[in-house]
Amino acid sequence: MSFSGQVKEELVRQVSESRHCRIAEIAAILSFAGKTEEAGGEHILRIYTENLLLARKYFILMKKTFQVTCRIAVRQNIYLHKSRTFVISLFGEREVKRVLQAVKWRNEKNEDIRTRELVNGLLVQKSCCRRAFIRGAFLSAGSMSDPEKSYHFEIVCTGEGKARQLMEIINSFEMDAKVVMRKKNHVVYLKEGSQIVDMLNIMEAHVSLLNLENVRIIKEMRNSVNRKVNCETANINKTVSAAVKQLEDINYIKNTRGLDSLPDNLREIALVRLEYPQAPLKELGAYLEPAVGKSGVNHRLRKLSELAEEFRQAETGNG
Repeated sequence: MSFSGQVKEELVRQVSESRHCRIAEIAAILSFAGKTEEAGGEHILRIYTENLLLARKYFILMKKTFQVTCRIAVRQNIYLHKSRTFVISLFGEREVKRVLQAVKWRNEKNEDIRTRELVNGLLVQKSCCRRAFIRGAFLSAGSMSDPEKSYHFEIVCTGEGKARQLMEIINSFEMDAKVVMRKKNHVVYLKEGSQIVDMLNIMEAHVSLLNLENVRIIKEMRNSVNRKVNCETANINKTVSAAVKQLEDINYIKNTRGLDSLPDNLREIALVRLEYPQAPLKELGAYLEPAVGKSGVNHRLRKLSELAEEFRQAETGNG
């Protein structure tokens, strides 16, 4: 099962004790997957989903919150044999009216009061209800990438106004959700690993949160090791390149002017470098009599390079 599927499986088991929170979660599911229909003069409240986890959660919430039993039907696509749609229906004028009034789709006069908003603001005034609403929205239209590969959390909305409202609800928890248009839909998304951890906490998917944190820790350790290895490799390459250049300069002086033409301190470091071509500066200093520190060795080698450059220029000028 994908990481996203694991999160949703955990969220199905997360049923709030508070009725107002359960109503907020039902409102989210209905906003994304629900519709009212009429058959034989009777109103029917239905959700359509290919997600078995969402169908199960909606059934549980309706039973626990309104003490109603929805009917579940499965429709198989004859062209796509693996594609199934779960249809969860609530029949009964009184029961449907009660649910629609609770989620603010109808008023007490049974008039349709739905707007273009994703949810009536009265249902998400409390922090706990906003958590439940986000949970329902993610179950209905959300997904997460595998944290081993990348960090990405998103919920797909059918309109910009709905996406903006969902973004504001998420950002009420000090998040930094953004909206982007993809094809005909508007997507509310998060990209930061730390924010996705916070989002799992908001939705109360605590097991998934710990799993994600473990992945993040391992990735950060791996990245840290890679950075150190890359840094050390770069330093080694730099040291090797510097040593090669020093040997070129020393050999040039040796072959053109002779090392005996050099002052004692420079001749000594030149001979040591020729004898130990791969040794680091600190080690070279230890071979000198008396021993010289790293900065002193570096200074003498730099003087040799400057002399070699002067000799080359002089030779070019004479030529």
